[in-house]
Amino acid sequence: MAEALKILAVNPGSTSTKVALFVGEEEVFSENIMHDAGKLSEFETISDQLPYRTETILAVLAENGVDPAEADAYAANGGGLLALCGGVYQVNGILREHARIGANGVQHPNMLAAQIIGAFADKYGKPAFIVNPPDVDELCDLARVTGLKGVYRRSRAHPLNHKEMAIRFAEARGRKYEELNLIVAHVGGGVSVAAHEHGLMVDQNDVVGGDGPMAPTRCGSIPVVDIIDLCFSGRYSKEELQDKMQKTGGFVDHLGTSDAIEVTRRIEAGDRYAKLVFDAMIYQISKSIGAMAAVLKGRVDGVILTGGIAYSEYLSQRISESVSWIADVSVMPGESEMAALSAGAIRVLTGREAALEYTGVPIWSGFDMLLP
Repeated sequence: MAEALKILAVNPGSTSTKVALFVGEEEVFSENIMHDAGKLSEFETISDQLPYRTETILAVLAENGVDPAEADAYAANGGGLLALCGGVYQVNGILREHARIGANGVQHPNMLAAQIIGAFADKYGKPAFIVNPPDVDELCDLARVTGLKGVYRRSRAHPLNHKEMAIRFAEARGRKYEELNLIVAHVGGGVSVAAHEHGLMVDQNDVVGGDGPMAPTRCGSIPVVDIIDLCFSGRYSKEELQDKMQKTGGFVDHLGTSDAIEVTRRIEAGDRYAKLVFDAMIYQISKSIGAMAAVLKGRVDGVILTGGIAYSEYLSQRISESVSWIADVSVMPGESEMAALSAGAIRVLTGREAALEYTGVPIWSGFDMLLP
């Protein structure tokens, strides 16, 4: 049955929307639809883009002979939601409304995901699912606490790819994801390393907040005192420092490029500084994997390297050399976001996983109940 199911997956980005049609595990159509930046700028809010983006998507599908009405379900990587457990959520009214308003306080194009596939569900009478959205929060309490009262570590990583690769790892071994303890390192433009304990991401670095290893475009963890000095140095605006943390740090700041392939070429050509920076990122990722092994008390069934830069043999070999004493290292490169969305919908349609209901009540909202 799963082999015949048709899933239309949608993933909105800042100036484009990825769409793909799957029949079972096979991707039979894929397109990254580019939107006119000038047209997008005409809309006051991201949610105002909904009619334009939906019409554009439908036009491209029609041009390529893809009929959304023939899909068995629609899947997307939502956004704008309040903290929730990982899983597959059937799109309901409150989920669509929270996506529309950006209930989490973040204005990002992924807010459109649930709205687009929700409109498809209304029009064609098929179910729509959000799969492991960015707002997944399964941190244990200890992982949230920092040294400043009222400042808590937040759950912001790559849950869609983390969980998809962990599920595939488990299935390849005849096991269930919920039975295993895994460490997953997603290495792309941002780097997130998480401890997966029996199906829950109980600890991870905050890839958005400047926490964890350096990445091609992100600075990673830096001593707070040094950041304070930069803030008051007069050399940078708030926006410039935020960019250094999330967009122009890491490889970009050190080497002027975020392209790991280019950095590898420089290393092969004898660039010792490029090697130092790349090796430092590898070192920091390896340290984070070791930290997550401590979270799991050393009971680790596998270490998974994923993300676009996991294609680099230079990186994967060196990380494996550093952490293979913890558990066997499996390299599962790439992000496979669209396939992960389709796979989540298929798991629900075939009864392998139950669809969850989004209630709009965050699963964590602070430790006020513990305060004297």
